[in-house]
Amino acid sequence: MVTEHAAAHGWPWEAMEAMASKVGCTAETLRRWVRQAERDRGQRAGLTTDERQRLKELERENRDFKRTNESLRLASA
Repeated sequence: MVTEHAAAHGWPWEAMEAMASKVGCTAETLRRWVRQAERDRGQRAGLTTDERQRLKELERENRDFKRTNESLRLASA
């Protein structure tokens, strides 16, 4: 929706400000959503939503492994 109205407003930020009140969020929040959607479509560099979710899962798994490893190390001492 924002990209469709960007031409009418001249600048993407102006379109985001206009659309934000209609969506019920701030312009900055809408800007972040638009940027993430662009990354998901491959139009912008960075992690996609799926990649970001997978990274969080791997980080959580790594913390669990470290915690378990520390517990085992202390138990064997």
